[in-house]
Amino acid sequence: MPLRQVMGTAAGAALLLLTASSAHAVSDSHEVPEKADPFGTVTVDSTGHVDADGTVTLSGTYRCTGATGPVFVSSSLGQGKSVGLVRKGVGGTLAVCDGAEHRWTNADHSEPGRFKPGTARVEATLMELRSDSGLPLPYFHVAQKRNVTLVG
Repeated sequence: MPLRQVMGTAAGAALLLLTASSAHAVSDSHEVPEKADPFGTVTVDSTGHVDADGTVTLSGTYRCTGATGPVFVSSSLGQGKSVGLVRKGVGGTLAVCDGAEHRWTNADHSEPGRFKPGTARVEATLMELRSDSGLPLPYFHVAQKRNVTLVG
């Protein structure tokens, strides 16, 4: 195997390990306990929206404090038989980490018909970009997974 491929594989593995080691406080419950992470909380509303043109809108609340870098509320959506395998990122919101509870709303356009009214699985995450090593790397503070009802 050429040295370039070995170095690329090693760099990718190191980044994956750094990302995986920073993930914590993931909950499968409907509500994330307030003390799940001293940094903050995130919730997902029980209802999302899907329009005929493929636009999906998800929402919820978040609270965070003590950020050293920019923080985002990201969300992803899965539906149908492959809900655990195939997910689509649905936007991202820049978070204000002042300790107060805020609403978040993320929207994204997908192919018409990809998501339909009915049950879907949403994951929302508070993710901070930290530059401690000079390179901005994701640090996942808290996440919530929840079944929601998509309405048209």
